[in-house]
Amino acid sequence: MITDVPGVRAGHWTGTNTGVTVVLFPEGSVGSCEVRGGAPATRETALLEPGRTVARVDAVVLTGGSAFGLAAADGVMRALAEHGRGFATRGGPVPIVPTAAIYDLVGSGNAPPGPEEGRTALADAARRPDDVPFPTGRVGAGAGATIGKWRGGEHAAPGGLGSASARDGDVVVGAVAVVNAVGDVIGDDGRVLAGSTAPPDAPGFPAVEPFEHTTLVVVATNAVLTKGECRLLAESAHHGMVRAIHPSHTRHDGDVAFAVATCEAPIEGGEGAHFDRLRVFATEVTAEAVRSAVA
Repeated sequence: MITDVPGVRAGHWTGTNTGVTVVLFPEGSVGSCEVRGGAPATRETALLEPGRTVARVDAVVLTGGSAFGLAAADGVMRALAEHGRGFATRGGPVPIVPTAAIYDLVGSGNAPPGPEEGRTALADAARRPDDVPFPTGRVGAGAGATIGKWRGGEHAAPGGLGSASARDGDVVVGAVAVVNAVGDVIGDDGRVLAGSTAPPDAPGFPAVEPFEHTTLVVVATNAVLTKGECRLLAESAHHGMVRAIHPSHTRHDGDVAFAVATCEAPIEGGEGAHFDRLRVFATEVTAEAVRSAVA
């Protein structure tokens, strides 16, 4: 699980075919992201570009509700600020909470999550005991997710939320994926693990509705990384999406990958993974998290 990364906590609020998932990071964490889908619903992603001023990340919010659901981050920000978390300003701390949403408005009855749901998911993350597993499946932001829509929405199959991790010496890499993809989930051999229920000879993209298909990934590691290296890790997470979803990164997807480092375990010259090996792990755990979402 992503919570195998020391200091990283995660929790959910789950509603009717929608939800919110919050990944909470220890202070001093650094992050970046990469957006490859053609129709993202995001917040604070520009700030995560390597050339921008702020490097810290306090939490990442994954949510349903399309762009309306981005309001869930308001509750997370307020709660973190109440505990003194955030980038210091003269007016008080401003928590850095990048957010991305999937489209699930049809299944949820156009009832997107809001600030209170975000606050509830954060509280679930903060108070979850270490010996209680992080729930996966049709929970949190994955509650209303569907996949396999590229041969027609009427042939869609349930998606969900998955997580995975790997270790190399002292370094741990974990990922959580919310899989609401237009494509099918596939194995390394190309075999469809879950996806469209259409006949095999049905044409692809007969009349796919736009802006309704997205995979969101958060990769976390305890390695000591720069903001620029986190960006490269996010790029590798997208490679994992491509390995596990076909087709992916279409103009109808809002695919986003975040990468956050808690900066506790040295990698170069220390006992742990070489950075490029770390990128391989990011690809692999992302693919495994995607596949576990529909297992």
